Amino acid sequence: MSKDIDLSVEFCGVNFKNPFLLSSSPVSNSAEMVEKAFDAGWGGVVFKTLNSGRLSIIHPSPRMNSINYGNQKEVAVQNVEQISDRPLKDNLMDFLYLKKNYPDRPIVASIMGFFEEEWAYLAKVAEDNGADMLELNFSCPHMSIEGSGHKVGQSFHLIEKFTSTVKNSVSIPVMAKMTPNITDMREPAMYAKNGGADAIAAINTVRGISQIGLDDWVPKPNVFGKSTVSGTSGPAIKPIGLKFIAEMAQCKELGLPLSGMGGIETWIDALEYIAVGATILQATTGVMHYGYRVVEDLIEGLSDFMAGRNITKITDLVGKALPNLQETENFELDRQGVVNFDMARCIGCGQCVVVCHDAGGQALDWDSEKRRPLPIEEKCLSCMLCQFVCPVQGMINYKEMPNSWQRKETAVRDSGVEKDVKYEVFNKEPPKVCSD
Repeated sequence: MSKDIDLSVEFCGVNFKNPFLLSSSPVSNSAEMVEKAFDAGWGGVVFKTLNSGRLSIIHPSPRMNSINYGNQKEVAVQNVEQISDRPLKDNLMDFLYLKKNYPDRPIVASIMGFFEEEWAYLAKVAEDNGADMLELNFSCPHMSIEGSGHKVGQSFHLIEKFTSTVKNSVSIPVMAKMTPNITDMREPAMYAKNGGADAIAAINTVRGISQIGLDDWVPKPNVFGKSTVSGTSGPAIKPIGLKFIAEMAQCKELGLPLSGMGGIETWIDALEYIAVGATILQATTGVMHYGYRVVEDLIEGLSDFMAGRNITKITDLVGKALPNLQETENFELDRQGVVNFDMARCIGCGQCVVVCHDAGGQALDWDSEKRRPLPIEEKCLSCMLCQFVCPVQGMINYKEMPNSWQRKETAVRDSGVEKDVKYEVFNKEPPKVCSD
């Protein structure tokens, strides 16, 4: 790792030595845990959502379920975890301890109230006890009380009202954490901005059902015979997180810095979030899978990538992919291509032929003696399904064809019923497309 690489970022006037933060979750539940994370190299923490003490929080048991796929563990995690069950005083004492012993590691206090006075109270006591920034939890996915969690995130006027309440109560920056359980995050983010938010964090967990017990018909996690729709996190939700961050980063009217999260486990995950507009990053499931030490790989991988491309500042990569993210109408459709096989590396499994015939362009024949696929280029749809299923990395690739090349149309089966087909050409003008 090069010493010349600068991973430090400034976010809402707060300085972070690197962009990696623990997110508000079980991995940031106490000073003892956060201290261990800081020693491992994490740049900051979003402390687990504070409980004002008005409610008695008791977590369900069990509270999580791992979603596995084949032999791969923790593709995602389902949880019914609630906000902090620790006394507010204990959490605030932890803030003071961490600020005393780790003054260069910012503390972001996650708060969630149920009415304006509670939002204001939690914001003020967090600031008074050392919080450098606030994250407003408008997104907890399994709150059953109206006016809390994701139900606020789906009631945009409440987002604006509670954000404004907090902003009028403190002097530190305020970040609104959005729920992904909506269609378009830009609209609620604008309500947060109108309320005075300095930044947006996304995404919280996606509401889902991870698994059904086939012996007892109880979804997981099975809490003594009952379950619920709850939060899904981990690599499986990363495409959703990237989409929401990118859309908000491209929204000029919003224009707020972004904290990205959702499935960050590798330095590549981290870099992808940065490339679509996130400045700081938050992680939970990655820690659940690998422990706090995962930050060492995140830092080293990102640093080595930058050193290999003579990039010295991580901030130079924020939003790097956004100019290339456009609507489909901007695709160069006159440029086409096909798959290219390195037959010397083929192991003859035949999986490519199966998927091509059953889900692709039927562009592969099969040499049964040599056990090799026989590509038919003029039928190839460039869907790349064969590459997706090939067990040999890099054996199947994409190649662009000359402009004169044409893909063969799918043949119409001769069934002797051509005269019975009833249709007419639809030649009316298409509707005008609305743009954002």
